[in-house]
Order: sequence, then C-alpha cells, then structure tokens
Amino acid sequence: MYMQVKPVQSLNVQIFADGADRNGILELYKNPLIKGFTTNPTLMRKAGIQDYSAFAKQILSDIPDRPFSFEVFSDEFDEMEKQARIIATWGENVFVKIPVTNTRKEPAYALIQQLADAGIKLNITAVMPLEQVAAIIPTLKNSPESYISVFAGRIADTGVDPVPFMAQAVEMLRPYPNIKLLWASPRELLNIFQADEIGCDIITVTHDVLKKLSLVGKNLEDYSLETVEMFYNDAKAVNYTISESAFVSV
Repeated sequence: MYMQVKPVQSLNVQIFADGADRNGILELYKNPLIKGFTTNPTLMRKAGIQDYSAFAKQILSDIPDRPFSFEVFSDEFDEMEKQARIIATWGENVFVKIPVTNTRKEPAYALIQQLADAGIKLNITAVMPLEQVAAIIPTLKNSPESYISVFAGRIADTGVDPVPFMAQAVEMLRPYPNIKLLWASPRELLNIFQADEIGCDIITVTHDVLKKLSLVGKNLEDYSLETVEMFYNDAKAVNYTISESAFVSV
C-alpha cells in the first residue's frame, strides 16, 4: 500500500521551466502545465549562449504570452538599474531578476524599491534566509506583480528541511497578493507537490526534473519491475560473467 499522489493537472502551484536551451524551452512551451519560464547567466553560459540580448529577444518572440524572467548581470547597482530598465522593454511578459545582494553582500533593497516604484515587474533572486524575505517585502508592496525566489533546494543542500522554511515564507507574503513566492532550485519532482501543499505560488523546475512528470502516479510495483528489468538487461548487454575462480573458499 502506498499513498496516491495528486494529479499534476489539479495542482495549484504554477510550474515554471528553468533553463536556457532554446529547443528544450520551445518543447516545454507546448505543454500547458508549464505556466512560465526563468533563466539565469549560469544556465545561459552552460547552454553556450554568447549574445544575451539576441537570445532573449528571439525566445520572447517565440513565447510572448507566458512570464519569462531574465537576470541583470552587473555587480554595481547603478548599472543593474540601467540593465533592468532595458530588459523590461523586451516584452510585457518579462520579469527582471535582481539578486538580493551584490557580490560584496550589499543589499539591493533600495534598487528593488526604485524599480518597483517605476512599475517594473521583478523577480528577486538568490534569496535564502527569511530575514531577506522580510526585508524585501516592503520594497515590493506597491509593485506590479513580482516574485521572491527563495532557493529552497540550496537550503536543503545545507541539511535544513526547506518545507517549514517555505511554509513560513508563504505566511509572510499572504497579506501581499501582488508578491508571489517562488520555490527555486528544486532537487526532485517531489518538491513540486511539497510546494503545492504549503500554498507556494510558483516553483521553477529544470528541464531534467520536468522530464520526470510522466512518472507522476506511476504504479510502484510496475516501476519496481521495470527497474529490475533495467539492471538485468544492462548486465546482459555487456555479457557480464563471474568466474568460479572469483570465489574464495573460507
């Protein structure tokens, strides 16, 4: 006996795809379960993208009708502001990602408020401690729809259970319907259901994890058998043998 999982179609949490592979993004765009997209300079570098603006404008011409987050990449707040204002002009569906601090650990709160007051839709990224969430909220109170991306997966990497942590963030944001909580850097498909259960608004998921959506609700006995068959077939494919000489008598 095992617990039945909720069908993906009935989840309240919105699933965003996180990546920078154009073909993968366009394939996921065909899936109505994917409600938006995010990327960042690290993912773009891994995908071999050289021209940031050209990539962004091309993918936005392909996807004009779902939220898409692009990140500034300067370490200076005045230059971040210039980049943010340019990125915001690329489309009505664009959210500008602003890191919660620069590399000198200087908070970006003043910049965030300035951009929010200018009507720019923001995605505040790389957030982890709840103290950062608390400090960001006042800067976005009068903003258009914006996101606070809490990196739950990285919190989990430190040995801390992110579920109660994220549940507390949900409560902190409850009075502010214009500010959405985004569960970032999930490590497994289960995180989608955890995010849904605590009332998180959005979870952004990498393409490799999204490939596992077809497994949701799969019969575990069938899955067990398929795993046994995989081990057997892989051993058979390379003709593994164990000779009697490998056995040592005691």
